[in-house]
Amino acid sequence: MNSYKTIQNCSEIENIINKSRFIGRCFPVESEEEALAYLNDIRKKHWDARHNCYAYIIGDTGAIARFSDDGEPGGTAGMPMMDVLKNKGITNVLCVVTRYFGGILLGTGGLVRAYSGACRDAVEKAGMISVGIGTEFELKVDYNRFGSIESYIRTNSQVDNIEYTELITIKATVENELAEKFVSDIIDKTDGKVTPKKIGESYIKKEI
Repeated sequence: MNSYKTIQNCSEIENIINKSRFIGRCFPVESEEEALAYLNDIRKKHWDARHNCYAYIIGDTGAIARFSDDGEPGGTAGMPMMDVLKNKGITNVLCVVTRYFGGILLGTGGLVRAYSGACRDAVEKAGMISVGIGTEFELKVDYNRFGSIESYIRTNSQVDNIEYTELITIKATVENELAEKFVSDIIDKTDGKVTPKKIGESYIKKEI
């Protein structure tokens, strides 16, 4: 597991440049299969567009990176979009820019600016998050005691899952440097009745 940066949400923007319509979209993705599924959906939706250019980076180390000019002159679409993603330092992201040709040629420089600009705008609209490594805990709490610590848990950890059975079982991830304090605080707030059990490591997300 490695820390990385990615986008927070799906996004869509539209730019009109010399009558050509550029629709930029970003998607957070976890695998190449997921990226290709989104790309296929865009191609079906915009089957009548002149170009559906894309770039994506997958993996916490960015091991998978692909791009396509989709018929635009080489180096004018996919690579500029990839450069935006790399310059932002993000991974697990797909960006697709759809172009409806407006009848006016933009030239090589104009295409580079149009595609990189649409990609950049889509990334900025999606927002970015950092994904770090945290300590994952499991807490088992009785219903009468849950109310006294629920707010603290939600404020001071990333709640990954809650199950309501005979006891309330919470899985929560805490930043490593705050893990010891989290355990101590829970013990104090429950008079020693609840002790968070470390169950491993997990990713923890923060807006940046």
